[in-house]
Amino acid sequence: MSSSPSAENYARIVKGLHKTLKLTGRPEDSACLTAVSKNQPWEVIRPVLEAGHRRFGENRVQEAMERWRPVKDQYPDLTLCLIGPLQSNKAADAVAFFDIIESVDREKIARAISDEAQKQGRSPHIYVQVNIGEEAQKAGILPTEADAFIATVRSYGLEPRGLMCIPPVEGPRGPYFALLRKIAERNGIGHLSMGMSDDFETALRFGSNEIRVGTAIFGQR
Repeated sequence: MSSSPSAENYARIVKGLHKTLKLTGRPEDSACLTAVSKNQPWEVIRPVLEAGHRRFGENRVQEAMERWRPVKDQYPDLTLCLIGPLQSNKAADAVAFFDIIESVDREKIARAISDEAQKQGRSPHIYVQVNIGEEAQKAGILPTEADAFIATVRSYGLEPRGLMCIPPVEGPRGPYFALLRKIAERNGIGHLSMGMSDDFETALRFGSNEIRVGTAIFGQR
């Protein structure tokens, strides 16, 4: 039986992840892969699931619920990450459905997540999204405001587990990854979600603990 393209791509990315970690002297389990399944058809996602992968990233709450709710019970070890912007009116669903919310970047969202976590008795891991390149079209808290924002998030009883960023497309990515790492270190945050299909090796060299890869696994949406 021939393997599907997405399963083959997935195997190649995992190999690249482990190779880069080895080259940088890091343990194989010091970084993980989030397979970005947003907007992808089920027929390319299923082979990756069948290959044993259990961590997926989604952009929209409703789309994720429609896609994953029917199969969630079959895969009790599934980890679902919300990597797209969250509106406060979707906070209840996001807290109920996702294991990780990576895109916290406004006080209103932090407050809504905190309220829902208390109501539901369920606390997904929270990451603060930093607009590392200060780009007008991108979500995220500005680097200069990150320390104060992290303190605000903590004041709502939430403990950020990580920081997430999407660096500018143009130019070297390393300085942006280094900046995110610095912000994390001075705020006592241990997890860095950085690096995508075209720059994850660089991100891993700068200490990334989670790479988010979609196109290189599933193809263009």
